[in-house]
Amino acid sequence: MASLRRAVIDVGTNSVKLLVADVASGGVCPVHEDSRQTRLGRGFYEMHRLQPEPIALTAVAVAEFVGVARQQKSISIRVIATSAARDAINATELTDAIFRACGLTTEIITGAREADWAFQGVATDAELAKHPLLLLDVGGGSTEFILGHGARKTFAHSFPLGTVRLMEKFPSSDPPIPDDFLQCRDWVKNLFAAEVWPLLGPALKQEKKAGTIRLVGTGGTTSILAGLEKKLEGFDREKIESVVLTFDQVVAHRKKLWRLPLAERREIPGLPPNRADVILTGVLIYEAVMEEFDFPQLYISTRGLRFAAVMDE
Repeated sequence: MASLRRAVIDVGTNSVKLLVADVASGGVCPVHEDSRQTRLGRGFYEMHRLQPEPIALTAVAVAEFVGVARQQKSISIRVIATSAARDAINATELTDAIFRACGLTTEIITGAREADWAFQGVATDAELAKHPLLLLDVGGGSTEFILGHGARKTFAHSFPLGTVRLMEKFPSSDPPIPDDFLQCRDWVKNLFAAEVWPLLGPALKQEKKAGTIRLVGTGGTTSILAGLEKKLEGFDREKIESVVLTFDQVVAHRKKLWRLPLAERREIPGLPPNRADVILTGVLIYEAVMEEFDFPQLYISTRGLRFAAVMDE
């Protein structure tokens, strides 16, 4: 069967991402990938109102990626938006700005759809699809917890926990002080106890009967942690996905990152300078999940939401 070249532009709370891929028989072969940090969620969480400057930056980034997708001869271009857009009281200001910039309509997807697509995308990795998985898709505004094995999902839920959301709720000193970390970590653990455990706990217990569950992370934070571990200078899917982090390694990265001022974090090999602030809350979330749910290892996937969305047409 001949492949079809399609594009998906993912408007997230922290960044806008592009995937151009050839799709055939359920398989996805990436042709071009890119990302622009626009911080759509900046200044958002107090009033749940998207701010004019991030809206404008996001619309420009989407229009730029539409141009790239057309240059790559994509037969279709899909624009989707996630957490910040679905939570915003003025989401139409964003979708209108994107339409004016590029003439395309933006789909604001539900948390349930985001979770489903994230799992489907990760399951395109044949090795991961062999095992029971707890997939963690940590974004800027939300985190999706998805449990399943192969094509079978037993639990999927989106929680209001994200790197930008947490950073705005608990702004840290520069360099961070111990109380900054403790306050942020305690809030996350309280969220787990009140909202995550009651829903996820029974499903985890049941899934464990089928075998050992692997914790898999997808999204910017885990790719960065792999980059830090391997000292990668750029994006390399094969090298990133070959990394398996132990709990002790994640803790070591968190301790180092939470000691350094922002300027020094920006100089670390493998850490993109524009992610040097949100990496603090990202690594904290993964450490907390590994500790709370007793996962000794963290597997990494660079696939997810966009891989499934580009197939779903």
